[in-house]
Amino acid sequence: MAGRHQLQQKTAAEVNLTPMIDMVFILLIFFIVSTTFVKETGVDVERPEAKTAVTQKNSILISVTEDGEVWIDNRQVDIRSIRAHVERLLAESPESAVVVIADKAAHTGDVVVVMDQARLAGVSHIALAAQPPSR
Repeated sequence: MAGRHQLQQKTAAEVNLTPMIDMVFILLIFFIVSTTFVKETGVDVERPEAKTAVTQKNSILISVTEDGEVWIDNRQVDIRSIRAHVERLLAESPESAVVVIADKAAHTGDVVVVMDQARLAGVSHIALAAQPPSR
């Protein structure tokens, strides 16, 4: 009888972890699906401040540095190939707008060329990025 009593205690003390593991996986999947990822252009630029700055979604981001470098999708591109890159990205996501993230010290001519190339690629909505004023 003593052996049977020990066996019952041993089985009663076990905890089934399967439902908890299933719940953790479901939560993990939920958070992965519902998370929005911030797209970056691959280079840090110091954006000018604007009181009317808003966040745009589904955008093709193009950075222009103060040295005149142009970055798209974490790669530096030649200013003459912007149109081809934007056309490729626009084919993947036709409803996208272009957001030009220009450094405060970037030359206006470089920014205008980037915006012109995006317009020639077929983009109808082009925005210039700014950041809200710091408080």
